[in-house]
Amino acid sequence: MTVNFAPGDLVRARGREWVALPAPREGILALRPLSGSENDMVILDPELEMLPVAAARFDLPADASPTVQSKAALLADALRLTLRRGAGPFRSAAQLAFEPRTYQLVPLLMALRLPVVRLLIADDVGIGKTIEAGLILRELMDRGEVDAFSVLCPPHLVEQWVLELNNRFGIEAVAVTSGTAVRLERGLPLAQTLFDAYPYTVVSLDYIKADKRREGFARACPDFVIVDEAHTCVGTHKGKQQRFELLSGLARDPERRIVMLTATPHSGDEEAFARLLSLIDPSFASMGFEDARFRERLARHLVQRRRIDITSGEWGEDRAFPRKDELEGGLPYRLSKDHLAFQEAVLDYCFGVVSKAGTGQRERRLAFWGTLALMRCVGSSPAAALSALRNRASNESERLEPQIYDEDGDDEDAVDIEPSSNFDADPALLALVRHAEELVAKPDPKLSALIDVLTPLIKKGANPVVFCRYLATAEHVRAGLRKAFPKLKVEAVTGVLTPDERRGRVADMAPAEDEKDIQRILVATDCLSEGINLQQLFDTVIHYDLSWNPTRHQQREGRVDRFGQPAELVRSIMMFSPDSAIDGAVLDVILRKAEEIRKATGVTVPLPEERGPVTDALMASMMLRRGETRQLALDLRLDDGTKAMEARWRDASENEKKSRARFAQNAMKPQEVAPEWEKAQTLLGSPADVRTFVDRTMSRFGAPVEPRKSVLLAHVHALDGSLKERLSERNLTGSVRLAIAEPAPTGTALLTRTHPLTSTLAEALVEASLDPETLSGLGIGRVGAWPTTAVGQMTRIALLRIRYKLTIHARKERLLLAEEAALVAIEGNRIVATGETARELLNTPATADLAMPARDRFVTRAREELPSLLDGPLAGFVQSRVEELSEDHARLRAAAGSASRVTVEAVTPPDVIGLFVLMPSEM
Repeated sequence: MTVNFAPGDLVRARGREWVALPAPREGILALRPLSGSENDMVILDPELEMLPVAAARFDLPADASPTVQSKAALLADALRLTLRRGAGPFRSAAQLAFEPRTYQLVPLLMALRLPVVRLLIADDVGIGKTIEAGLILRELMDRGEVDAFSVLCPPHLVEQWVLELNNRFGIEAVAVTSGTAVRLERGLPLAQTLFDAYPYTVVSLDYIKADKRREGFARACPDFVIVDEAHTCVGTHKGKQQRFELLSGLARDPERRIVMLTATPHSGDEEAFARLLSLIDPSFASMGFEDARFRERLARHLVQRRRIDITSGEWGEDRAFPRKDELEGGLPYRLSKDHLAFQEAVLDYCFGVVSKAGTGQRERRLAFWGTLALMRCVGSSPAAALSALRNRASNESERLEPQIYDEDGDDEDAVDIEPSSNFDADPALLALVRHAEELVAKPDPKLSALIDVLTPLIKKGANPVVFCRYLATAEHVRAGLRKAFPKLKVEAVTGVLTPDERRGRVADMAPAEDEKDIQRILVATDCLSEGINLQQLFDTVIHYDLSWNPTRHQQREGRVDRFGQPAELVRSIMMFSPDSAIDGAVLDVILRKAEEIRKATGVTVPLPEERGPVTDALMASMMLRRGETRQLALDLRLDDGTKAMEARWRDASENEKKSRARFAQNAMKPQEVAPEWEKAQTLLGSPADVRTFVDRTMSRFGAPVEPRKSVLLAHVHALDGSLKERLSERNLTGSVRLAIAEPAPTGTALLTRTHPLTSTLAEALVEASLDPETLSGLGIGRVGAWPTTAVGQMTRIALLRIRYKLTIHARKERLLLAEEAALVAIEGNRIVATGETARELLNTPATADLAMPARDRFVTRAREELPSLLDGPLAGFVQSRVEELSEDHARLRAAAGSASRVTVEAVTPPDVIGLFVLMPSEM
């Protein structure tokens, strides 16, 4: 006879009891051992088993081992911490390796209130958009609503996403890039796509946007998609147009869930903003932004918060982020006579090239680009200038413009290569090469200024990141800093390293146990301005070279000045020379204008996509600073570009102010979010509960946790042999450094319910109670009796594991397993305490040890009365929990539209994990 088992049912197979989990397909069983963890899950086909798979019961055995009060309390805590399929409406809470801030839950609640998730998360840089999107993904996966997903992001963010998903959310995704796709596809059947074989993917936008791949991806794309840096998908540039065509094709499926992330959703360009919103709903592209009804509709899909919205007012997150010390006006330095003469010689040469370029727009623009490319290198360092002067034809002219303005290009590995000016070789150019060669061997006033500013910062304990624009400059600066600070760890990360090598070099800078006081300086090019977070190791950003794109400055600082920075203060310093016409032009035309807008609106606005006016304005500014004739600027019509650039900045500022006034909102208030999360913590264990459990367990087994300033040392090598062996399998040996709150100090891991130490200890204790033969030395029993001051009359405490069947009524109905650990205190036939109140009774130390015959007598009587308790008060308690959970799920899913709903059914009777008798103390 065929038996159908649903998630939550108990079955007997292969000589032991199991809990049925959601199965991958019909006719197959996914089973978790009753005494094991999710990691011990097996998949089996009942038709292939030698013995039939049968229904089972979980009863408190007659020979259940006795235990003492302290170990009974540990078992209750351990059971709660082993659960990974929580019954509360936040299904993902049991799987997280971090404690989300309350404000980070807002996008999750917004997503749960949408019939089909289409969300634009437009929070500021560093607030945690990756975390917010990951919470939505993890929650929908744990609700059984997402079986596969793709994260689409620029290529330099792929590895960061893979790591974040794994480390924070326990999701193992594969990277799909031009370098990995062939390997992943190798050996797949012809009928199977890469995305069929690998349901969890992080995909490079620049790999998948190509015409030959776009259509295939659209057919195989999962129905849940995250798009990072979404603003890069809506411009007029060819690559951005390809990205938009890809996304608009995906968005045409009305059932596809899409979560988009960007720190610059509007940026003064209403047309681009409308295209971005069209990916949420096509009608949004044509609706007037002034329409109140439109804004009301959009508010359900858009969350947009600045850091000041989080750190001030109701959210109370003033320590979620560090304070910022930004050197007002930047750090000016003077050029030496030789360096100034070289810059002026280069400018004279370049102006000569421009004046001979003719009147054709293409010829003139190419001359401008070549001029600006060389000027950028000259302003960076003589080493970069020399490299550019020698690079005769290494770069195609059409690639110069995006390099000059620090655009995110398709080839991120080339971001710091010095461009070629593409000028024809002549005696004047060769003279500049010789001049640059001479300067490379002389003292560099810019490097000297850097060393002067770093010296007092290093004495204050700072760990700086120095951002350079070019590879040659970075190598020059690294060599100079190693000589100036020989006792510090000084490294460089540039585009010559692969993404994995960059990540490894940064990780290698973390101090070892015996070098905690060694400071570090990282010299980096803009290959690190995105993709690798640096806040754990560094606290200061030096802009050695000015970026010609204001958002790049924001990106650089955002690697350090972000959520999770352990330092209370971060510093930012921008270097420039008042002697340099190049620096002066960039400051006046670009950076100071962008800073004015940022102060007025709270947002950094990128450069306009049309770069002609920017180029003209920069050339005009440099000519005027060099005292060039006004007539040359007029002849080249550069004044038109200057006026157009001023107008574009004004428009960007006004449009951004309007956008903020129209769309800025906090979506929800803390009082709407915090109570729901607090309920989840009560059911699953709060961070404080986790620490208490680890403290008590380590102490009980002879290895107390040692507090060390802001961290804990867990000496796992001193534990019982069986525990030590299990922990070593999870790579936990010696003394483990644990952080008890975020931000976690360098070299530590946050102690959470999913940390390997917590989960291994909890699983071992539960297994030791349910299957004593496996870990008999721990002495964790399931029954006990003792006197205590906590009660006035005899009280029985039942430790229950309640299994629920959750039916998700949505587009595709799902039946899921949910579990809950519960403590119920009973006097006679009446429940007198549950939850934390019952836990306090159990945690109250025993006042004496009972003689074995007396203990056994009380335990036997309690066990004999257990069936009537299960049919009476405990059955009533379980039913009340069903009703409470149903209300919680309904409230969280409340929406104006037809959102999914949940029904909750308990599997009865509940599993009695422990039964303990508390008697009044005679004291």
